[in-house]
Amino acid sequence: MVEAMQDAGVVVTGAGGGIGAALARRFAAAGARVVVNDLDAAKAGAVAEEIGGIAVPGDASAIVADARDALGGTVDVYCANAGLPSGGSEAAPAQVWELAWDVNVMAHVRAANELLPAWLERGSGRFVSTVSAAGLLTMIGAAPYSVTKHGAYAFAEWLSLTYRHRGVKVHAICPQGVRTDMLAGTGSAGDLVLLPTAIEPEAVADALFAGIEEDRFLILPHPEVAEYYRARAGDPERWLTNMNHIQQKWEADGR
Repeated sequence: MVEAMQDAGVVVTGAGGGIGAALARRFAAAGARVVVNDLDAAKAGAVAEEIGGIAVPGDASAIVADARDALGGTVDVYCANAGLPSGGSEAAPAQVWELAWDVNVMAHVRAANELLPAWLERGSGRFVSTVSAAGLLTMIGAAPYSVTKHGAYAFAEWLSLTYRHRGVKVHAICPQGVRTDMLAGTGSAGDLVLLPTAIEPEAVADALFAGIEEDRFLILPHPEVAEYYRARAGDPERWLTNMNHIQQKWEADGR
């Protein structure tokens, strides 16, 4: 699989740090030509300089054309990694819901809309969606994040079932806690649910490359998520009751 990435044109959004930077480094180490995207131009530039990549800063949902040009006209792998860890309940302000939906879901839709015509014409392309275990399960204290990550997973799933026979590969990465600035921003809910089993961003990149090697859609850097996912589907009442117990513990601890 490393050989397959040699000289491939790869775009990683939200790659100024965390999981995105780890993905960019891993693809570059495999010989790919990597576009590093981030809203923070300085961070994008720093990672690009480190790995010998190309910095294309800006809004992740609007850089496909510029990234394609930077790669000489062809994107082979697109990592839709940029995301927002929006907390709050149903009462979160409308703009919080709207921004979470735009960044966590619609940015993926817009990117796919630009990428797919060329991929379908040539019969190959790879779309990597950094979702979250919250997209398979949920996350206490973070309704906008949980709901939109469900949407991101659903879109990746739809892309895979619709286009896999036409050469388009899709991977949905669904980690739990990862030691990044995003985890630090989840507050007491993250400390309770995510921090105890948090992994390094490099472990997420390792899991993706293993999944690509095995041609797997669902990438679980925390293998135990598979059992949680089965429990949710097999006995939703019990699963919801158990999750509510966690919610109650969070509330009792002072949120």
